[in-house]
Amino acid sequence: MTKITFTAKAKTAPETIRSECLVLPVFQTASGSAAKPDIGSRLASRVADHLRLGDFKGASGSTVLITGDGSIKRIMLVGCGGKKKFDRFGQRRFAETVGRELSRLKAKEATVNLQGVALSADALAQTLEDLASQVVTACYVYDRTLTKTVEKPALRKVVIISDGTLSPAKSKTAVATGEALGLGANLARELGNTPGNICTPRFLSKQARQLAKTHKALKTSILDEAKMRELGMGSLLSVGHGSDEPSQLIVMEYRGGKAKDRPYALVGKGITFDTGGISLKPGPKMDEMKFDMGGAASVFGTLHAIASMELPINVVGVVAAAENMPSGRATKPGDVVKSLSGKTIEILNTDAEGRLVLCDALTYVGRYKPVEVVDIATLTGAIIVSLGHEACGVFANDDDLADALLQAGEKSHDRGWRMPIWDDYQRQLDSRFADMQNIGTGTAGSVTAACFLARFAEDYKWAHLDVAGTAFRSAPKGATGRPVPMLVQYLRARAGG
Repeated sequence: MTKITFTAKAKTAPETIRSECLVLPVFQTASGSAAKPDIGSRLASRVADHLRLGDFKGASGSTVLITGDGSIKRIMLVGCGGKKKFDRFGQRRFAETVGRELSRLKAKEATVNLQGVALSADALAQTLEDLASQVVTACYVYDRTLTKTVEKPALRKVVIISDGTLSPAKSKTAVATGEALGLGANLARELGNTPGNICTPRFLSKQARQLAKTHKALKTSILDEAKMRELGMGSLLSVGHGSDEPSQLIVMEYRGGKAKDRPYALVGKGITFDTGGISLKPGPKMDEMKFDMGGAASVFGTLHAIASMELPINVVGVVAAAENMPSGRATKPGDVVKSLSGKTIEILNTDAEGRLVLCDALTYVGRYKPVEVVDIATLTGAIIVSLGHEACGVFANDDDLADALLQAGEKSHDRGWRMPIWDDYQRQLDSRFADMQNIGTGTAGSVTAACFLARFAEDYKWAHLDVAGTAFRSAPKGATGRPVPMLVQYLRARAGG
């Protein structure tokens, strides 16, 4: 991935700035016209002449590019709306706009001048973080399986100048944090975008080992099928029966806190391709089932981000990886399997496979005595019916944990919405031939899926994120990197940051 260097500076005279592209925030006046930005005397007349044309009014998210001079080759004016409306949403939109537009230019270097923007210390730190993360994510390009030359963003360096409200150390930390978050989201996107014939369960295991080589505080171990069979993970193993690709349980331990501190746990669904098994999916859009490991990808991305930030917290990430294929060996509807917990499951639909790998992973992670457990899965199409593609579904057996995730989603703008897991829904999972069945009776599909998982998370505080509507898009097709921002923010808050 393209490496971009970020530098935070303070109190620089506009006349002394040298840049291939100078980015200036522009606010709207009470009359709805664009206010003159603080650019110094050298290029002030050129900017003023353009503003007098009236084409650019400083509306939030709008931009215009003006030719500069020898030392400032381009001037990018970015609309911020009215100053009184430049709240958290407006600040984030500014960062998104800057990232998007800089990724489209031929400029190798850019300078963002925030000296004329009055922000509190907290708001400025958040804006610096947003700028770095948005630039990094905007410059991501997938090219792993392309032989043709792909045009990539030219940007290699970004300088952000503020007014000195933050100390140099805090400014540097904010920018570094944003960069780490962007790189974590990009890792999740890269894994999600990689096709299923490459991104197999064993490929994910290799990526986990590589991540441990990148970060000294991270340790990786892999449980193969023989070990899982020895432990009794019959539910997880049943999903991969029809595949030639062996299933894997990937365990990544990040030790950034004290040795005696109990860890927080992230558990990711890693179905590297989902045909539905014997309960075969329809052909249209089946290719998108390479994204069915979006939960696993978010665990990788989150661990990469928090390890880069050196977050003072212990986290264990568990990825249940399998490929769901139809064959003569595949699990059949009506089969009964025994989970690691000892509970038996009647499999009525082999396309409800995510919960089958997750339930054994949730039981396994209990041995770490985690403070809290969050599982992440592209689990049900039903959650898209409920929440669309804007928010993930948040289910939890603990109100404080649910609130922490919802607040993290609001702060990171990677939002979720709480859904119920009332006992009233549990009866839909009753079975005559096993302790439970793996699907409900046809209504509230995302809820009954969460209720199934809740039966394996009774010994600790647990939350389930159904990210089927947010982890990837159909148009333009691609992984989004969500919910890495929410998870990173949640862990930062738990670490006291």
